[in-house]
Amino acid sequence: MKNAELLSPAGDLECIDAALHFGADAVYAGGRIMQLRAAKAAMSDAALKEAVRRVHEKGKRIYITLNCFAENSDIEKAGEYARELYEIGVDAVIVSDIGVLAEIKRKVPEIEVHVSTQANCMNYMAARVYYDMGAKRVILARELSIESIAELRAKTPKDLQLEAFVHGAMCMSYSGRCLISSFLTGRSGNKGECAQPCRWQYALVEKKRPDQSFDIEEEGEFSAILSSHDLCAIEFLDELRKAGVDSFKIEGRMKTPYYVATVTDSYRKAIDKTYNIKDLRLQLDTISHRPYSGGFYFGELIHNHYNDGEYRRTCDFIAIALEDTNSEGFTLLEQRNFFKKGDVLELLSPDSLNKKVTVKEIRDMEGSERETAHLVQEKVLVNLGESIRKGDMLRRRISE
Repeated sequence: MKNAELLSPAGDLECIDAALHFGADAVYAGGRIMQLRAAKAAMSDAALKEAVRRVHEKGKRIYITLNCFAENSDIEKAGEYARELYEIGVDAVIVSDIGVLAEIKRKVPEIEVHVSTQANCMNYMAARVYYDMGAKRVILARELSIESIAELRAKTPKDLQLEAFVHGAMCMSYSGRCLISSFLTGRSGNKGECAQPCRWQYALVEKKRPDQSFDIEEEGEFSAILSSHDLCAIEFLDELRKAGVDSFKIEGRMKTPYYVATVTDSYRKAIDKTYNIKDLRLQLDTISHRPYSGGFYFGELIHNHYNDGEYRRTCDFIAIALEDTNSEGFTLLEQRNFFKKGDVLELLSPDSLNKKVTVKEIRDMEGSERETAHLVQEKVLVNLGESIRKGDMLRRRISE
């Protein structure tokens, strides 16, 4: 059985570079219309063309989301935009609405279409319907168990690809069908503007005492009652693959390049079985996240799913290599957090795991020696005593 595809998120070109460098087989991104993320994660037409060029140069694939819940005015636009995407070389579009699916296949029958998790595909009959409409792939609802996925796989055409999320944020609503943001802020989560009120902290107010609030506590600590754990499936990828999942998807089009790099690296190495799975699981703690869980994959979501809503991490992102180490042993770095001569850092690289490096010397761009790199995103030349590659990153352990 061949390995599943590793599909990474990309909110911008820097994230695409990170995903490709750390081993993604494909990336998914949003264009200028009909995507389910804020404008920050929407790529311009020029950026998309460049993204397609970079991805195809590496022999990888790129998918573009058109997965908002469409209104009447969106249908014709969807077909027209799909034609534009096909003409610049996009490998597939991701849709959630059956009307959009039908319109795209009518206008651009050549383009590959994937059905979004927003469509809530929970059963084999729904998957067959999407297949009959021309879908090449179904992105399964997060609420399915591994057992249910295996049954769905057995009862659907073999050339219908199945994709499943393996890592990232989960919504307390059914695969994103949420109105809380619209109700509280006027920002529609189903139009890419979610304010994430599920992450806010809430208190209980009794009707007759509106000026007196009560903290909602669990085990003596404040609880964000709507804030789900993050999904982490790195320890049971084999079970998902055996159940018939063809593509492992990482959530996070609004995430940073460091996040994309760390998660992609961890899952690439897990799929290829090049490092101990427990060490890779610990690497996922280095990025900002909520407590992890296995989601619904082994049945019902863990009953004790509440948490304090706070993010946690074990490392700070320090710098990214802009070039390969030169013949004199110096690497051009872009600083992201303060570091100084003598610091011991960890290297995030496709070629190693948790490798320690020491900052032996820092020079500014004029060649003068420095003791520190303290300006955000300043460029410095650093001797680490090791050769590293363009795209590699450095992190520092937070005091343990």
